[in-house]
Amino acid sequence: MTTGPKRRTGWLAVLGPGILFASTAIGVSHLVQSTRAGAIAGFGLLWAVVAANVAKYPFFEFGSRYANATGLSLVEGYRLLGRPAAWAYFIITIGTCFFVMGAVGIVTAAFLDNLFGISTATGFNATPAVAVLVFTAATCIIRWGAYGGLDALIKAIAGVLLVSTVVAFWSATRHTAIADVPAAPIDFNPFEGAGLAFLIALMGWMPTAVDLSTWNSIWTLERIKQTGYHPALRSTLREFNAGYIASGLLAVLFLGLGALVLYTDGTALPEGTAAFAAGIVSLYTEAIGGWSQWIIGAAAFSAMLGTCIACLDGYSRALARSYKTIRSEVKQELQTLERWTLVGVSAGALALILTFPNDIRILVDVATTLSFIVAPAVAAANWYLVSQPHVPESARPPLWLHGLAGIGMLFLVGFMLLFCFS
Repeated sequence: MTTGPKRRTGWLAVLGPGILFASTAIGVSHLVQSTRAGAIAGFGLLWAVVAANVAKYPFFEFGSRYANATGLSLVEGYRLLGRPAAWAYFIITIGTCFFVMGAVGIVTAAFLDNLFGISTATGFNATPAVAVLVFTAATCIIRWGAYGGLDALIKAIAGVLLVSTVVAFWSATRHTAIADVPAAPIDFNPFEGAGLAFLIALMGWMPTAVDLSTWNSIWTLERIKQTGYHPALRSTLREFNAGYIASGLLAVLFLGLGALVLYTDGTALPEGTAAFAAGIVSLYTEAIGGWSQWIIGAAAFSAMLGTCIACLDGYSRALARSYKTIRSEVKQELQTLERWTLVGVSAGALALILTFPNDIRILVDVATTLSFIVAPAVAAANWYLVSQPHVPESARPPLWLHGLAGIGMLFLVGFMLLFCFS
């Protein structure tokens, strides 16, 4: 699933993993959850979006840092902590991957369904059938397109969506001034009941799930292999930071679109699959103009397809590496295992989509909540691992980053306990 080395140096040789990370974040957490947050409470949950991005930052950064400094992914690092740690990661990944990919897949299919009006034309919910097409296409792209094709595709998609979202947000502020957005409803309490359930679902993938931090490390190594160039640690971190900041700003913009257009007008997002996607696209068309419907629809679908491809790629690589580290006696090559896990994750996700075909929010909320519950364990492992002796002292996190990691752990554990015991 990789291409041969192509010798390149400089910034272009480093560029890639951070954009892939941003692509995984821009999908469900931004297009769906951030927009829903704005539609439900205006700017009342802006603090949660910002806090989650800040609290989780160290644990994602550790993935890029560890890979650059050691030449190993976090998956191999967990095995160095002992077989129980390696098994724990493998179990967590198996336990969440089908729900995550199911949520990503049904949202991607919904945007494609909406783009071509398939459900409208046929008279029934065609999104599950479209999902089969989406997963088949994504699997083929990964199987034969390799990292180089994935890298180029995501860069183009991210650029289109970034420009579209900035323009839409600017246009929305001309429609409704930020200061004119009403306060959150009096009966909305994000710390109990349904409000807390949505808060945890929102922060679970904001900017994305902590257990996906292993993908940063894998993509960093794949980029080094692809270019034949091992950058300095500061270059790798600078590229990751650019992607992380971009995804965080986009989360705020999506929340703002939901607040300025939907919440202000008292409009709720539809519950159906294709209808839900149509509601998201209408945010842009109301702000920019009806002429932009096809452009925005295509950009939104492309962004979700990029997320779907990136997530499938990440899971197939992570599961294969995890299994290989646990069962070192297995003689199959890593690439062969990646092909099998790719097919297995796709099949499991499709099974869930066929089980929950109608309300897109069920899979999304289940997947994001599961991700938040397991986040503290993965975050603690990343923090411990990047401080071990086999990591060069010069590459270990600075004091300020350790301090932020401590605050982040308190944040993750605190909200996880609040949710579990409420």
